[in-house]
Amino acid sequence: MSRPSDSGSFEGIEGDLNVSPARAEFTGRHVGPEARRWLDEDARYFLHQALSTPCLNVLSRAEGIYIEDVEGRRYMDFHGNSVHQVGFAHPAVVGAIKAQLDALSFCTRRYTNRPAVELAKTLARIAPGDLGKSLFCPSGAAAIGMALRLARAVTGRHKTISMWDAFHGASLDASSVGGERMFRRDTGPLLPGTEHVPPPDARRCALGCGGHCDLRCASYVEYVLDKEGDVAAVIAEPVRSTPAMPHPDYWRRIRAACDRAGALLIFDEIPQCLGRTGRMFASEHFDVVPDILVLGKGLGGGILPMAAIVTRPDLDVMADRALGHYTHEKNPVTCAAALATIGVIEREGLVERARDLGIRALERMREMAGRRRLIADVRGLGLLLGIELSREDGTPAIEEAERVMYHCLERGLSFKVSAGNVLTLTPPLVISQEDLSRALGIVDESLAAVERA
Repeated sequence: MSRPSDSGSFEGIEGDLNVSPARAEFTGRHVGPEARRWLDEDARYFLHQALSTPCLNVLSRAEGIYIEDVEGRRYMDFHGNSVHQVGFAHPAVVGAIKAQLDALSFCTRRYTNRPAVELAKTLARIAPGDLGKSLFCPSGAAAIGMALRLARAVTGRHKTISMWDAFHGASLDASSVGGERMFRRDTGPLLPGTEHVPPPDARRCALGCGGHCDLRCASYVEYVLDKEGDVAAVIAEPVRSTPAMPHPDYWRRIRAACDRAGALLIFDEIPQCLGRTGRMFASEHFDVVPDILVLGKGLGGGILPMAAIVTRPDLDVMADRALGHYTHEKNPVTCAAALATIGVIEREGLVERARDLGIRALERMREMAGRRRLIADVRGLGLLLGIELSREDGTPAIEEAERVMYHCLERGLSFKVSAGNVLTLTPPLVISQEDLSRALGIVDESLAAVERA
């Protein structure tokens, strides 16, 4: 569960909070009159919520690996809400969107269109195993809802098993299977039958597993599947965004347990799909094919909202019922953006690039860990990177992580703090080795400044 720190941040939440003394101090020093005017207007007209509004700053431009504020300051964006695999405003994606707007800007229900069909064919080609049928929608949370509905229809059951601390979206159904208190507390009744188990993460193990946490957690899932007897699906992130990578055998055991129990396996790859981890899909690292694969975020090329589920053909069982039925289900413009995005990833070799740059980045981070006393752990898979901070007594360095983040912002690097004390670094896959090295240098300098304070 999340717990408040003295600064008002929380350990275990999906991102850094937008209300804390450190945030107020940063904005007081770095937000000028024009940005303040727009921030005041934003706060006046938008509903406020944790992690979001009130906002940090006002942007005027996003291109490549950079975002730029209204006062002309540029930041390398290692956050990007996980939409920027091909960077911001990639010319091929922008060009595809403009061309499609001129040709066919919308597709009404009951009709299809060439970009939608081509995208479904492309996803069938690149998806692992025998996953070959898709359905599109405007958001990752909506795609999670479709996956849950399909699992119920296929199995005739409604129960799910998911992980504590997981994030699957902020809608009521997605937060029901999610495991973060931020999105569940004080909401009243959630979906029934949403059972939760500990995640395969030794750093936050609730089972006292020592060095064998992942496999004991797998045994726990097996036990719950057996005892419940009527679970429709296990839904999980194959690699968590903190990041946390389970034991290589973990997902193979869960796959086998689902098959024994007659439950489906749903992988939520909304943030990590399309090359982020050094494979096109994170599940490929474990040689496990889910029954339903959920995609989103970067599928729209960092420009348009786009998500999808991709399933086995034999799960196409809802011809007489509504599964998604979203107005923009087969929007030709978003489909053109997704096709262009996948094309860029393949032509520019971004999957291999993420793998190679990630190896070098992890080496650099390990070298930093040998010098910086705040670093308790470094980990990564491709360009999904994390630096966990702890104090000398072993407690999470929550306030220190927040100060490091603001030091980095002052030096031109933006990223997210996850789980309260993990610097989560997710650069665009188009980043150069030089810019990646420069960004890690900024992190190193900022850690040193916080350690000296």
